[in-house]
Formats: sequence, structure tokens, C-alpha cells
Amino acid sequence: MDMQETEGFETHLQEIRRGTIVLACLQLLRDAGYGYGLLQDLERHGFATDANTLYPLLRRLEKQGYLTSEWNTDEARPRKFYRTSDAGIRLADTLTTEWASLTTAIATLTDEGH
Repeated sequence: MDMQETEGFETHLQEIRRGTIVLACLQLLRDAGYGYGLLQDLERHGFATDANTLYPLLRRLEKQGYLTSEWNTDEARPRKFYRTSDAGIRLADTLTTEWASLTTAIATLTDEGH
């Protein structure tokens, strides 16, 4: 695979990953979590990302009403905890159903010998 082809592959992989990270965050944050812990959870589940991608995503999802947040100052280092809102749960459920449908549809393409 040459350099140009590799870059093209990476672009398409990033597009797929971007949507899956949103869904993974909404699912994982049904139980409240903070940024660094979420990064670790995402990686443990096979959704590797970095802080430069995750934190803007969390802020955007909060602004859109899909996450709520609150600061926990009980420990020496304050942490902002995020939780999936009711709207976020509805979105996660819808995206999960759509993902399952797409997975089934893609499987039919490969099952037909393409």
C-alpha cells in the first residue's frame, strides 16, 4: 500500500470511528464518569482515542443536551463528571438500533460473495 492509499484509508477509518466514539461515550456515561477515566474505559473496550478528540466531543455533547455535568470537589483535584442525559439515552438507543441495522445490511453485502 502506498502513502496516498494509506492516507485515504486513514481518512475513511477516522470517519467511521468518529461516530462510534459518540455512541460509546453515550453508552459508557450512563454511569457518571470523568474525562481521563472515560479515555481508559474507551480504550479498554477497543475505542482508542485521545484527549484532544474526547474533551471537545464531551463539551459538544453537553451543549447539545446529550450529556450533563457537575464538578466533584470532594478530592484534592476537582473533576468534572459527565452523565448521559435522558435525551442522550434516547439518542444512544436510536444509534445502537441503527448500528445493528447497518451491521446486518453490511453483512448481506459480504454474504453475497462480494
